[in-house]
Amino acid sequence: MDYHITPMTAVFAQVIAGWHYEGEYRFYDADQDPEDLEELLDPESWPETFFAVLNADQTLVGYFIFGHSEDAVEIGLGLAPEYTGQGLGLAFVNAGLEFARQRFQPKIFRLKVATFNQRAIRVYRQAGFLAGKVYMQEVNGRYYEFLSMNRPAS
Repeated sequence: MDYHITPMTAVFAQVIAGWHYEGEYRFYDADQDPEDLEELLDPESWPETFFAVLNADQTLVGYFIFGHSEDAVEIGLGLAPEYTGQGLGLAFVNAGLEFARQRFQPKIFRLKVATFNQRAIRVYRQAGFLAGKVYMQEVNGRYYEFLSMNRPAS
C-alpha cells in the first residue's frame, strides 16, 4: 500500500479521536487518555509533530507523532482500527521512518510500546528496532509495562 503523509488537520484529528479498537487494544483509543486526546485536538501541538497518513485513495488510514531533538526522533503512531491485523504494519512504519528521515535527519529513531502489544513489537523488530529497557509507566491512573526500542536512522 502506498502512503501519503500530510500535516494534521482538524478533520483528521476528529476522525482519529473517534477511532475505537477491539479488546485489549482499547488501550490505544484516544479517549482513554484525556491529556493525549487534548493534545491530538489542539492545533497548536500539530506543527512538525502530528501528521495524518492517507492511502492512494486519499482515505485516512493512520497518523504519526514525531518528537524530534537534535539527533533523535521519537515516534508515536496509530493505524486505523479497520486496517490493523492485515499485514500492513511494516510498510506503514517504514513510510513513517522514511518521512522522518528526510524531514528531520536524525541519527536514531526511538519508540515505546506497551509490552502486551506483541503484534506491534514484531513489526518494529522487522523494521530494524532493537529492544531496550522494560519499564512501568502510569497511564490514566494505572501502571503498564512498556518496552523502549531504538534503531539507527540510516
